[in-house]
Amino acid sequence: MASQSVTKPFQKILDPTKIGTWNVVRRPPVENHSVIQGKAREQNSNAFKTHQLKEGVRLRKAINAITHGKNIFVYHNIRTNQVVYSLTRYLEKNNVLRQLVYHGKKTVPATLRKDMWVPYYSVHFNEPKVGLRAYHLLREFAVQRQFAPPREMITISEKFLDQKRPKDPEGAKKFDEKYADKVGWLMEKKHRARALMDQKATSVADVSAVLAIQEEEIANGFADGKRGYLTRTARRRRREARAKETAKAEEQAERVAELEKTLSTSEVEYKVREPESTNGLESNGVKILWTDIHDARLAESWPGRVRHGELDLTRGHVIPGQKPNYGVEVLADEAFKEKKPEQKA
Repeated sequence: MASQSVTKPFQKILDPTKIGTWNVVRRPPVENHSVIQGKAREQNSNAFKTHQLKEGVRLRKAINAITHGKNIFVYHNIRTNQVVYSLTRYLEKNNVLRQLVYHGKKTVPATLRKDMWVPYYSVHFNEPKVGLRAYHLLREFAVQRQFAPPREMITISEKFLDQKRPKDPEGAKKFDEKYADKVGWLMEKKHRARALMDQKATSVADVSAVLAIQEEEIANGFADGKRGYLTRTARRRRREARAKETAKAEEQAERVAELEKTLSTSEVEYKVREPESTNGLESNGVKILWTDIHDARLAESWPGRVRHGELDLTRGHVIPGQKPNYGVEVLADEAFKEKKPEQKA
């Protein structure tokens, strides 16, 4: 009897940073009449739906753990120019609202409106510890600038008056009379709030400064895995923490494996894995992808290990991947020289 050849299913890799918004991830399939809170529940019951949502949260955390710390995604508000940082490609309501500082009435929204927040840029690292350190520094810089701003940031200047002066002659005359001798004074509360909320330019300067700070930290041995002397109690706590991390990682791996099994068919086998690095970066290299690559000029300088590129265009409210460049992965390097367009023969 002739042996029949078994066709191996085609394997497709799913980027864990891009599938968090999928409905099958947000609401993973749960078997009907599953035992929930000690009782078999119908799929239309509130207990079943609540359980399904909670399972979706746990699954997203497990998927995000695969690349946790390697990416920082930045969004800005199209009306106020407020900037928020996220470790996930999509925005989470609680994470956004927690970053917004109250500067007065109507400066912090009641909820997250995704149509008001658009992708700004994303920062990508090879080492999770370095990415998490950069994320913490960016958050600290943003808060510090809003609670203790430099005086020139909230002072009335000629540039500020030119921007605020009404266009109609009568209104401009009254405006000039009001602010005739107030150059150098502190802005009014509402104008000061808008100035502090506008972080679009300062965010780019913060990223440049943070990466420069990290160069010195890396040179001093940051994130190299080496530790100094630890006491017996510290070693015991470290062993316990590592044991908990291992158990949590195994639990998360089981959830991801169950999702892969749910998505796979006899023809296609899906795997949720971090894509192989195509950045062409060194171990300490950093890649920044911009919605508008000219925004990189808002920083005075960039460290030599930074590469710049462009984000792909998207109609959604989730930061896309890198824009395809016909085999050229990096658009600009070192002194930020723009790529010249290819001349047609």
